[in-house]
Amino acid sequence: MTGGWFTETVYPGYGQSIEFVDTLVQEKTSYQDLAIYQTPALGRMLVLDGIVQTAEADEFYYHEMIAHLPILAHGDARRVLIIGGGDGGTLREVLKHPRIEHATLVEIDSRVVDLSRRHLPGLSAGAFEDPRARLVIADGAEFVARTDERFDVVIIDSTDPVGPSLALFADPFYRNCAQLLGQHGILMRQAGVPFFQKEEYLAAYGKLCGVFGDCGFALVAVPTYCGGQMALAWASNDAENRQRSAAVIAARFRGAAIETRYYNPEIHVSAFALPAFMKAALDEVRRENLRLM
Repeated sequence: MTGGWFTETVYPGYGQSIEFVDTLVQEKTSYQDLAIYQTPALGRMLVLDGIVQTAEADEFYYHEMIAHLPILAHGDARRVLIIGGGDGGTLREVLKHPRIEHATLVEIDSRVVDLSRRHLPGLSAGAFEDPRARLVIADGAEFVARTDERFDVVIIDSTDPVGPSLALFADPFYRNCAQLLGQHGILMRQAGVPFFQKEEYLAAYGKLCGVFGDCGFALVAVPTYCGGQMALAWASNDAENRQRSAAVIAARFRGAAIETRYYNPEIHVSAFALPAFMKAALDEVRRENLRLM
């Protein structure tokens, strides 16, 4: 197919258009419509069910934050579970940490993995070949319900709550994740763009707070995720994880000796500062949860 313009309309009355010069892949997998476009502005771009998932030019904003925030806050993470993330970008960032001994990636759609490795090799950058990595092609909700493994960090790098990802936003899934993590573990997930997806991030907050002792959000603005800042939901039973000082994070960052293009210790700390409209909405959810107790 020759070039043109890809138009994404995730939200009613609002969208974005991205020029492409070639369509590298366009197929219907067993779970979703998948396309990979070559674009002048963003490099190669992965699209699932008409929604941009990642692009070569700015993928590091998201993948670095969703991986390094929980790992460096934890301080001694050895085992990490990634649900989704078949493009390999989150796995790449997780495995930068020398302390990580084992990283399991559970992806429901094998075609996302296969086609990303073929057409977007820079995202995984060899992570799937790392001996510490294990790829499991399975439903993430079923995996956490059945496994007897334990993890220090769980990262949910999924699409929005539609289609194959719907079960990854349900109460049983979060309860099962809590069982895998234990007292000091951390769960982090993408939770939508607060400006347009208020119901999504508030629903995630309410459900996570019903399972974990400490919940919150970090924010990151990714150019290709239209609508402003993206919310990364955070949950743990150890409140200190979210309160690490810049000095502590900086020492851990130096010790890990990893290279990043977006993440740094200052951004780590500031990412948890939320705008007033989000604070007010979260306060309302907390009051409602207390009322229902």
